[in-house]
Amino acid sequence: MDWQRADVPVPTRAPTGTTAAYVLGDESALLVDPADTDDTLDALLSDRTIAHIALTHTHPDHAGAVAHYARETNATVWARRGRARAFEAATGVTPDRLFSGGTTIPTDAGPVTVLDTPGHAPEHVAFETDGTVVSGDLAVAEGSVVVGAPEGDVRAYLSSLRRLHARKPDALLPGHGPRIERPRETCARLIDHRLERERRVRGAIEDGADTLEDVLEAAYDKDLTGVRDLARRTVLAHLEKLAVEGTVSWDGERAPPTLAE
Repeated sequence: MDWQRADVPVPTRAPTGTTAAYVLGDESALLVDPADTDDTLDALLSDRTIAHIALTHTHPDHAGAVAHYARETNATVWARRGRARAFEAATGVTPDRLFSGGTTIPTDAGPVTVLDTPGHAPEHVAFETDGTVVSGDLAVAEGSVVVGAPEGDVRAYLSSLRRLHARKPDALLPGHGPRIERPRETCARLIDHRLERERRVRGAIEDGADTLEDVLEAAYDKDLTGVRDLARRTVLAHLEKLAVEGTVSWDGERAPPTLAE
């Protein structure tokens, strides 16, 4: 039995304008990322018994209808261990159970394994069944994923991509955009993209940029109209990564004009 998908229209910065909700099972099914109430999603769920509800992460464009479907189905609501309060604040629902990496959620289609995939958000996870991974905002078929401060962590994101690449999944089911049929190639592309952005940030500092705005201007060679705030958060996340690694000095406001030794 395969994961079934409903693309739900939501307010989101993703170019698709929708978030994919996924369901696995019939008599004891798992619903992942109910972003909003929607006729298409309702039709997908109408002949199923939803026993479990879980999120890849708690961003509003993934979590908007948890409370609604929890009331409608009386399902067990899961959240990441250590993030229960944040989950409740985002969804209005107190989770019934907590998971961590390696936890399995039972369905009548077989167990679903939770994969630890932070980076885009600190609580981000994915869900795996027989080589297919519901990957949330870890990866997209085209373009890139926003990893922006304060929640985004570039070091964690790169580690998550590398771990997923090493698992050799058969397919990824993303939160936005089409199914990813070549996961390892996609992971490698996204890693390369992130490291190239890091090289641009380092190059900007080597050339004398020492404020966030200066680095932003130098690190991007395209029009940022409509996405400047996301690009700024991305550059900040890279500066924080490089500072932790000791590659640059960054005090939260300025970076010295030369790389730290």
